[in-house]
Amino acid sequence: MRRRDLALVIAVVVAVTASGEALAHKKAKRAHSKPARVAPARQKPQKPMPPAGQAEARLIEVYRLAAQARSEEAMAKAQSLVRDHPNFQLAQLVYGDLLAARTRPIERLGDVPASMLRVGAPVLEELRQEALARVTALRERPPAQTVPSQFMALSPVNKHAIAVDASRSRLYLFENSASGLTLLADYYVSVGKFGLEKSSEGDSRTPLGVYFVTSNLDPKTLKDFYGYGALPINYPNELDTRRGKTGRGIWLHGTPPSQFSRAPLATDGCIVLANPDLAKIIGTVEIRSTPVIIAQHLSWIPHAQVQAERKAIEATLTGWRNAKSSGNLNRLLSYYSADFSSRGKSLAQWTPALRSELDKVRGRSIELKNLSLLRWTDTADTIVVTFGEVAEGARGGPTKRQYWGRSGDQWKIFYEGVIG
Repeated sequence: MRRRDLALVIAVVVAVTASGEALAHKKAKRAHSKPARVAPARQKPQKPMPPAGQAEARLIEVYRLAAQARSEEAMAKAQSLVRDHPNFQLAQLVYGDLLAARTRPIERLGDVPASMLRVGAPVLEELRQEALARVTALRERPPAQTVPSQFMALSPVNKHAIAVDASRSRLYLFENSASGLTLLADYYVSVGKFGLEKSSEGDSRTPLGVYFVTSNLDPKTLKDFYGYGALPINYPNELDTRRGKTGRGIWLHGTPPSQFSRAPLATDGCIVLANPDLAKIIGTVEIRSTPVIIAQHLSWIPHAQVQAERKAIEATLTGWRNAKSSGNLNRLLSYYSADFSSRGKSLAQWTPALRSELDKVRGRSIELKNLSLLRWTDTADTIVVTFGEVAEGARGGPTKRQYWGRSGDQWKIFYEGVIG
């Protein structure tokens, strides 16, 4: 076999290893249809997991050297990369191009003769799209001192946060501290093979919205297809349910041993990362308190703008809190939408529960602790509010989550429930 045949061979391997996704994921979702337990600490693999993002950084360095016509240095770097990560198909493709360039001009990534493209053309195009996504996201960085607009306010309980920009095939990992959100790292990801805006079971689309990590699935219960592990999120959330969306089993998960990464559009709806990147996330985020924003495009805004926009929301929440503290049921009900629904109960059916809560409060002041505000705007404007509700003199209270929708210039609650 000639060296320049390598790119096509690798492309065919990618196609074969990707073909088993639908069946494997369907079986795994059935196995985890019940609430999953939190996984115990994972045993260390025999070989240490490479640092997150390392392979991508090395690949970008190969690109840089090649662009500068430093071909021998690029070749040495590429050879080292594929030796350390033989399952990194994109790196193998670049290495194949560098080898071919020694005998003929190379016009594009995966530049194999037309006679050899009959089988591998679709997969070669996917690898080209992966390369473009990686390079673009690393070249066009988020502006300094900005955060995604959805993160209006995070509480100390939210120690970390995740935001996915599907248009860039990129996941951003944040740390939350007293000084605000700080971007820790970002990683290449794959999303649904048919794109975004999941609406029904089996549509192979990735949902858009505000979600939370619900569990860490025990790796011992998962097939190799899911790689290092899986973090399910709470799709469908209350807004999704309100809109009639169906389906389940949306996870952040890894790749099988034979694959380092997937094409940008390649999953059944999950968000898929390289195993070293997923390992970093699993070892960093917290279960149940880590928000996950999935957007088609992330809008990055300055911290000061975030603080200004949340003032109006906080004023409305203060009004709701004062109404509850007053013990006036009619005043309190004015903050709830006429089409309110919670656990299948309408506002009329929910009213006795509110009356019971007022009786317990008995006019005492209510404090909202560990308040977080996450905003989602598409055809409507929604705020996902989480807080601990503590009555004056009490040591603690329930943790609640509310969904507020805006109608004109008014915000109304269309869902409310206790989550802890």
